[in-house]
Amino acid sequence: MSAKKDGNQKQATLFADDNFRVGKVPDRLFGSLVEHLGRCVYTGIYEPGHPKADEHGFRKDVLQLVRELGVTTIRYPGGNFVSGYRWEDGVGPQGERPHRLDSAWHSKETNKFGLHEMSAWLEEAGGNELMEAVNLGTRGLQEALDLLEYSNVPDGTRLSDQRIRNGHREPFNIKMWCLGNEMDGPWQMGHIDALSYGRLAAKTAAGMRQIDPSIELVVCGSSTHDMPTFGEWEQTVLDQTYDLIDFVSCHAYFKPVNGDIQSFLASGVDMDRFINDVYSIIASTKAKRHSKHDVFLSFDEWNVWYEANEPAHNPAGIDNWPVAPRLLEQLYSAADAVVVGDLLISLLKNVNHVHAASLAQLVNVIAPIVTEPGGAAWRQTIFYPFSQVASTVKKGVVLLPCLDSSEMNTDLYGSVDIVNAVAVVCHDGSLIIFAVNRSINDPIKFSVNLPSAMHLNAVYAQTLHEDDISAKNTLHDPNRVVPHENSSVVIDSQGFNICLPPVSWSIVHVY
Repeated sequence: MSAKKDGNQKQATLFADDNFRVGKVPDRLFGSLVEHLGRCVYTGIYEPGHPKADEHGFRKDVLQLVRELGVTTIRYPGGNFVSGYRWEDGVGPQGERPHRLDSAWHSKETNKFGLHEMSAWLEEAGGNELMEAVNLGTRGLQEALDLLEYSNVPDGTRLSDQRIRNGHREPFNIKMWCLGNEMDGPWQMGHIDALSYGRLAAKTAAGMRQIDPSIELVVCGSSTHDMPTFGEWEQTVLDQTYDLIDFVSCHAYFKPVNGDIQSFLASGVDMDRFINDVYSIIASTKAKRHSKHDVFLSFDEWNVWYEANEPAHNPAGIDNWPVAPRLLEQLYSAADAVVVGDLLISLLKNVNHVHAASLAQLVNVIAPIVTEPGGAAWRQTIFYPFSQVASTVKKGVVLLPCLDSSEMNTDLYGSVDIVNAVAVVCHDGSLIIFAVNRSINDPIKFSVNLPSAMHLNAVYAQTLHEDDISAKNTLHDPNRVVPHENSSVVIDSQGFNICLPPVSWSIVHVY
């Protein structure tokens, strides 16, 4: 369809029909990643001696922001870090834990924060679910079985009794487990080919299920959509593991390519294609095997990341292994927040396929929350779209997007809709609409046709937009970019319309 225009006014219309539904919003869609990388853990969520630290050393100002952000799951302890991690180092008396070299990020790991600390932190953060990753890079089946026994067996074995002696009487009862991390990537410690990884993952999955049949397992998919092995990797791994696992992981980071902001603002197009491509391989494998088992996607790393703009590693050297260095500490702009909103809309539109997702990462490292050691914590621009979605649509139902939008040309994706939008029916019966105007220059008249049975009482809208799309929130100006009320709503006989300024993210709540 092609949207009608009023003179030169570009337009878009969303038809919200609650007879056509994509599916329920999974709680796990709003996860994040806490990796032992840079200052995500140390001086991020954990800083003993900070004026706002509690008795465990957890920063209470960060905990408050995490609760406001609305994250539901935490993937831990990595990330690339996990492929060299020995989980045993992070349990037991803190003073007796060894320091280790982390070659993934050329840092020194003190292990003062481990599984027990993460469990306690999750309780304080609101009882969020732990998504534990096992090391299939430098370790394998036995270590995974040991960690599962330590975590989930109630008592009566060497490792479960060790957990009790270490201060946690009840089992951690971890349900979701990642079988390694980005094993398709040559940068990954222990990187192997698809067939070898598929066989290792299958063996590990079968062994773990013998200990705890109730667990859910995530197998490594491709690290990016444009990996040379994409597609072939998924097919080979699924051929080995399909009936033993529950999720295939997807990872994607987005940035302007050669300064192409217009394509960057339409990053959700690539996420949609990535999801559809992976799910087609899942569906093909299921049909080929005549299986009744369902496998879904865990998009457990996604974000905006200007990878070349900040150091990813410390300078090499046998004597240079700093503790918690500043790595990947990107400050996000207003444009970045709009792209994150675009990606969130794509995740919502695909809830029939994507049952888990994790914004990478949570604090300091390409993150929605930033801290200063001994100082303040504040919200990045990308904090707002994530928190607005997570706080409003849990237990909601996504409506099938029927969007008639003016289009724009992009170098990377061709002709795409200027507006990306989705509607969600909330658990209280109200309707939430999320919309992004991807255009750099054009405001959009955005109309929403409501379900015929819905009685409109009130409409409240907020928009995140800055004339300077590079504006950021900083230590000295932490509220430079925030959402503001959008008072342009006009109610009509079919629903309402609203003006979406260029490069903007909007949330509209219809009561």
